[in-house]
Amino acid sequence: MSHLEERLEHDLNEIRDQIANMGSSVERSLDDAFRALHDGKEKLAFTTILSDLPINRQMRKIDQLCHAFIAVHLPSAGHLRLISSVIRANIILERIGDYAVTIAREAVQLGEVPSGYMSAELETISAEAISILSESISAFNSSNADRARDAIAMAKKVEHDMDGIYAELLDSAEKGSGCNRNTMIYLIIFSQLKRVADQAKNLAEEAIFVETGETKKPKIYRILFLDEDNSCLGPMAEMIANKIFPDIGQYASAGVHPANELNAHMVAFMQQRGFNISGITPQKLDSSRESLAEYHVIAGLHKKVLKAVVKIPFRTSALNWKDVAIPDDDDSEAWDTLHKTLALHIKELMTLLRGDEAV
Repeated sequence: MSHLEERLEHDLNEIRDQIANMGSSVERSLDDAFRALHDGKEKLAFTTILSDLPINRQMRKIDQLCHAFIAVHLPSAGHLRLISSVIRANIILERIGDYAVTIAREAVQLGEVPSGYMSAELETISAEAISILSESISAFNSSNADRARDAIAMAKKVEHDMDGIYAELLDSAEKGSGCNRNTMIYLIIFSQLKRVADQAKNLAEEAIFVETGETKKPKIYRILFLDEDNSCLGPMAEMIANKIFPDIGQYASAGVHPANELNAHMVAFMQQRGFNISGITPQKLDSSRESLAEYHVIAGLHKKVLKAVVKIPFRTSALNWKDVAIPDDDDSEAWDTLHKTLALHIKELMTLLRGDEAV
């Protein structure tokens, strides 16, 4: 091995050791923050807050090492992939350290040991978040794509569980006298937990990139078109979206009071346009929170239909397209205008969600 090769390997090992040490520091900080919260240990909470300062210094040192490595060795292929991932992982870990600080600060503000339902949920979710982080760090340090994929699957489960917890907290606040101080603190803590899981998932994706070169797959957005009776506007929007953007979204439609059959004029118009109507029938809205939480966006196609959705799930967004109306007859020009209006709304929505790649 030449001197240059020895120097390269030495510098790589130093970077690997530094990022591994930072991962351990962040994992320990997060664990301490939750122990401080769960056991009401104010001293440990303040120790956790101050321990973020060495983590920040460590982050800056790793950043300097990575940029120096690029300048000295001009890496390519696998080495460059590793260094670019370390730079991103460094930022991810520093952010998780910040989340631990926020949890520790909120533990001090809470001023009491969580009990009952909150205690059980915090213990469960915190254990899951720390487990995901630990798995992601191990996957990154060992460049193990399989372990990384397991961590991503775990993170998705936590994300689903969090929706239920947010709903419980908000329902509890509504049944009481409003959102009191402790409820606000718990909402902040759980939001930090969710962010830990999200960032751990990002770290796992970096581990996959280091080993395989695979980048994160573009997100597929699930859209629900909601109308009054699902005989016309919803199915029409669903068909248009599937034709224009078949690969970047999953589309469904439903009605508040579904009709017995589709609008005959709409069917005739869409068939003339080459759309396949077979198998499409009016569907009833399932307004349960669990069902609606499956969608990223609910697009209301009538000014009143969104009122049928009593509770918009925490991670779901709702839009109202007020300028769409069903033509009274078979006027082809009116139907063509409706088609263009829906297509424009759908294009604007998918471009907003996916950027230029949607076009």
